[in-house]
Amino acid sequence: MKKWLKVSLTTALISFLMFSLAACNSNKADNEKLEKVRVVEVTRSIFYAPEYVAIAKGFFKEEGLDVELSTAFGGDKTMTTLLSGGADIALVGSETSIYVYAQGSNDPVINFAQLTQTDGTFLVAREKIDHFTWDLLKGSTFLGQRTGGMPQMVGEFVLKKHGIDPHQDLNLIQNIDFANIASAFASGTGDFVQLFEPQASIFEKEGKGHIIASFGTESGHVPYTTFMAKESYLNDNKDVIERFTRALYKAQEWVQTHSADEIAEAILPYFEDTDIEIIKMVIDRYKEQGSFATDPILDEEEWNNLQNIMDEAGELPKAVDHKTLVNTEVAEKILNE
Repeated sequence: MKKWLKVSLTTALISFLMFSLAACNSNKADNEKLEKVRVVEVTRSIFYAPEYVAIAKGFFKEEGLDVELSTAFGGDKTMTTLLSGGADIALVGSETSIYVYAQGSNDPVINFAQLTQTDGTFLVAREKIDHFTWDLLKGSTFLGQRTGGMPQMVGEFVLKKHGIDPHQDLNLIQNIDFANIASAFASGTGDFVQLFEPQASIFEKEGKGHIIASFGTESGHVPYTTFMAKESYLNDNKDVIERFTRALYKAQEWVQTHSADEIAEAILPYFEDTDIEIIKMVIDRYKEQGSFATDPILDEEEWNNLQNIMDEAGELPKAVDHKTLVNTEVAEKILNE
């Protein structure tokens, strides 16, 4: 009896090992079939939910792509990574492609798929304001974003829209690094602050601030964050760009047709240190104001609105025609399939 048991266990162990080895070899073979695409994002943000959905739900893999995602934490660092060959595709604000073009690049960076279509920041007040009007900011200390970046330019655009000169009518602070703005406000700096999610909602939950307005709602549609690549990469990898854009569009449709709860569950692995209830709240807020682009097309009206905002902020180095730095052919082909 014991001998039979010993033989049976040995046979079972061998079978298990053979099965495991076969599974490993199969997974390895599957991965080898996938084409690697290195993507660098400007920051890790719930604002980019469709990107994480495309990875988590396997939409990129369905297109034969293995997306290797890294985070640069800054527009300059993101563009440097792309231009130096450290990434194939970058997710960053469209204004960066204009800055590169203005410097006379021989290999311009082309926007080919839009991810977000509004600003993603909110106006947070230190004290609760029941009946907010923008003129309440006059004479206050306003903790703004980095000069030259889209959040700062949109912030100034919205303030001017409401008759506020950001450099004359309030004490504007812009010398604090992006990563330290929230902590500076929490420590007592400023009466108002311009913040991304989830920090704005976290402050509200903790009683450290109160969301009173949306810069995204106030500024209208802009190509706030887009996927872009060097022109040479687009020309040499047209099939990869097409498959990448198709996967992204699948994710965009998925986000539009699923609840905040379902989206939060899908992207939770990318935000393990964030309360899932906060993630749901943020997604709801972004969906409500239409921040997530419903398709990858960056149209001319949005492009011109972007340049108007840059020009208003004194940060537009030169006007650039839509067709010069935007390629909508791939996205349009995907939508017509």
